[in-house]
Amino acid sequence: MEAIHRFKKGNYARSWTEVPLINPGYAWRDGMVSGNGEIGYVTSGSPYMDSFIFQHMWFNYPSPEPRQIPAELTGQLEEARQNVFGLNDQWKIKDEHGQTRRRTFYYSYHPGHQLRLNIEKRGSVSGYERWTNHETAETGVSFTDEHGRWTRTSFASREDNVSITKLERSSTGAKLNLIISIDDISAMCRAHNGMSEVKALRYKKLVDQEAEYIAQVVHYPSYEGSELAEGGYAGVTRVVVIGGTKKRVLLDESHEVMNVGQEQNPAIQIQDADEVYLITGSDRTHAMGKIEDFPAMTQYAIVEDLLRRSRAVFQKYSDARGHFQYSAALAPHATLHAAEFNAAAFTLAGDDADKGADNVTLIALQQAAGSRIHHAFMEQAYHQGRYAMVCSSGSSAPRLCGMWIGEWNPGWRGIYTLDANVNLQVAAMNTGHLTQAQLGYIVFFLRNAPDFADNAAMAYGMHDALQVSVNSDGDRAMHVEYDNDYPFQYWNAGASWCLLPIFEYWQCYGNQRIPIVDSMNIHALQPLLGVEDGGLSDEAFAELVKRGYLDLERDILLPLLTRQANFWEQICAPEYYTDADGNARYEAGKTSLEDGERYMIIPAYSPENNPIGYNSTITANATMDISAARDGLWMVIAMEKAVKRPGYEKAVEKWEGLLEQLPRYRFDADGALREWAMAEYTENNNHRHLSHLYGAWPAYETQNDASLAEASRIALQNRDKYNTEDATAGHGWMHKALVSARLKDGDGMAASLLPMMAEGGYYPSLMTDHDTNRRNHCYCTDTSYGVVAAVHEAVLFSNTGEIQLAPALPSHWSEGSMNGLMARTQTEVKSLSWNLRNGTVQATLRSGIDGNEIRLGAGIQWTKALVNGQEVQVLGDEAKPYILITLNADEDLNVVFQ
Repeated sequence: MEAIHRFKKGNYARSWTEVPLINPGYAWRDGMVSGNGEIGYVTSGSPYMDSFIFQHMWFNYPSPEPRQIPAELTGQLEEARQNVFGLNDQWKIKDEHGQTRRRTFYYSYHPGHQLRLNIEKRGSVSGYERWTNHETAETGVSFTDEHGRWTRTSFASREDNVSITKLERSSTGAKLNLIISIDDISAMCRAHNGMSEVKALRYKKLVDQEAEYIAQVVHYPSYEGSELAEGGYAGVTRVVVIGGTKKRVLLDESHEVMNVGQEQNPAIQIQDADEVYLITGSDRTHAMGKIEDFPAMTQYAIVEDLLRRSRAVFQKYSDARGHFQYSAALAPHATLHAAEFNAAAFTLAGDDADKGADNVTLIALQQAAGSRIHHAFMEQAYHQGRYAMVCSSGSSAPRLCGMWIGEWNPGWRGIYTLDANVNLQVAAMNTGHLTQAQLGYIVFFLRNAPDFADNAAMAYGMHDALQVSVNSDGDRAMHVEYDNDYPFQYWNAGASWCLLPIFEYWQCYGNQRIPIVDSMNIHALQPLLGVEDGGLSDEAFAELVKRGYLDLERDILLPLLTRQANFWEQICAPEYYTDADGNARYEAGKTSLEDGERYMIIPAYSPENNPIGYNSTITANATMDISAARDGLWMVIAMEKAVKRPGYEKAVEKWEGLLEQLPRYRFDADGALREWAMAEYTENNNHRHLSHLYGAWPAYETQNDASLAEASRIALQNRDKYNTEDATAGHGWMHKALVSARLKDGDGMAASLLPMMAEGGYYPSLMTDHDTNRRNHCYCTDTSYGVVAAVHEAVLFSNTGEIQLAPALPSHWSEGSMNGLMARTQTEVKSLSWNLRNGTVQATLRSGIDGNEIRLGAGIQWTKALVNGQEVQVLGDEAKPYILITLNADEDLNVVFQ
């Protein structure tokens, strides 16, 4: 059957999963998605009973859990150190009452209102298709019944920050008849985790007498200490009808206790319409008033604000007759979205006959392909991942679920997990030539930075330092989630890892001006945005705020990387060290190291693993910490040299000195890099996390250290050999794919992508689950986005002053191309193609700066290089040949390796 959609880039399905009104289960996960980085939706595409679950990136559902770091945390540091040093794995983290601490949790992400379109059924459905247009971020559905062909389309506008849906009469002129309603919140609840008491909220459904809009307004529960004690959220859908009538109606009451509206179930009935337009906005507020006053309230400022927004959009795009023009509203949004999506594109030759197949067919083809990646599926998975990245970027970092959720109490609360998940989700944004994702990520980091500073102060007694928490709910990221099994308060690598994407942004694009936006909470950042202890003076901070933007180098990277380095400096206590022979030592009162001695990083936590025979995850000298400290110090040194502030040479000298005193790596008897640089521990390779391979990815240390690269390869092989118990998580496979690519193992990279692709990782929408077998039933985008990052690393490696083309191609990716990637050298790789059969790689490069000196190589065997048609000298050795090139701004340079 010929595809019905009319676009070049996107995907489609010829079946749908209807979301039931009651007990919807997991049905919403099959829906197609759109978003503008702040708001979005999931739609089922059911012909006659469609549903739209609206999203807002900042929605957070409060709970009674604490919003402050427990006071007892600070006093436990020396006790923890002594017990770790003494190899006491029975020591327990205590609470203020001296009892073993119970882990507490952050707030939970939640969906907005679920709008239901109950459309008059006209007969049997044929020729059904639903689709996602990657270039416009439109979703659509089309089908035929006895009254002709019906079509409806939707998108979440980047231009106007509303979602817009168009329904139109059939191809034969049959009119639209439908009822628009909002589902009960209880129908969307799942008891997946018990962290949030949904029944404690109160809400109303609203429809005005003229049926101009339908809305849901919700008051969060009022918990003591909650910043949302008087907060809530709302979703408003303006209903525009052309050529028909609409009226307010009442549907059967559900007698839901949470629903405190005078009329529980108002709806809008539409009859004999030619066209219907739905304009939807969502938002939250901290100022809804007292929850006890909510039942009697009749005016809601947040609803009025959303109505004004939808009215402005309606007027902006209406013609002289007052008819709304969907195409006019789509055009400016599509321009913005397409510029992001089209900046890069990937093709992979092979399986060409299957390209253009529907999603379900592609999934089946991949599952039938056995031990290889099906190339048509690979292309579509890449572009869907890129599309979803764009849709969920701009206002914040992506959540565990990107930005889409269709249930309350989602798995892991739908939060931001910073020891793998978010890191994977943003790994492709810089090389992927995006522009908005980095801004949202920076906003997210800055918004949480005051809590990161408090974490370092409370866990370690530090000043002017940052310690990133393992998790954040977006509003807060203070140390509240920790216990003996998950000692998150001693995870040390977070600031280095989470600042690395911002540093890579600078590598790719140079210095930038970052607009100051409300969600940064700029006025909480004065102590953090200066290099000196204590932060900026009042005068300097006032000038910065007045300026309206942050300088990426001077205002963000240099001060934050300095505070990251301060963390490593302060955690290195001379009392805990290793002697010249590598033995762990403790000497009370020791104030400095002697020749040959090295600091110990104690305590440490290597997520979520522990040595064999040692029943605690609180350890020392985690290899992840050593690598992160080394990389973090290199970053701050590079930034000091770039900014050249007065006296920067002294800072460089200090950080270079600390580098020399960090712990050494340790290696196992088989040559593998050990997860803990401690002779006292026995390696445990039965684990999905690859934290100890930080030096391969996300850092770059293995690129110029052949022995460390080999040790990392052996360590990765040991995970493959011994990890038999927890190999279902998508983030584990994506992490392994990225490490494999950095170690130039293309077949290992492809083998790591396969489990999620070949089993149950992908939904019919081509969005992804948390697990290969969906055992946790958690909608999760780290696989979707991680695939994009893995492809980028396979086809292009780059670091300051260095580019390698096609470094880790799987052996069966014999021919393909990748256009538009950014190298971490302020260079766009405008086009890149390869042909393994004839051993050639071709690329066109364009620099953003003059005099850009780059060492350029390729991952395939080659003996000759042509630059703009002229043969150039090959340097290096046989194992790693390269050529030296100098690029000037806005001049294309064509390179062929053969």
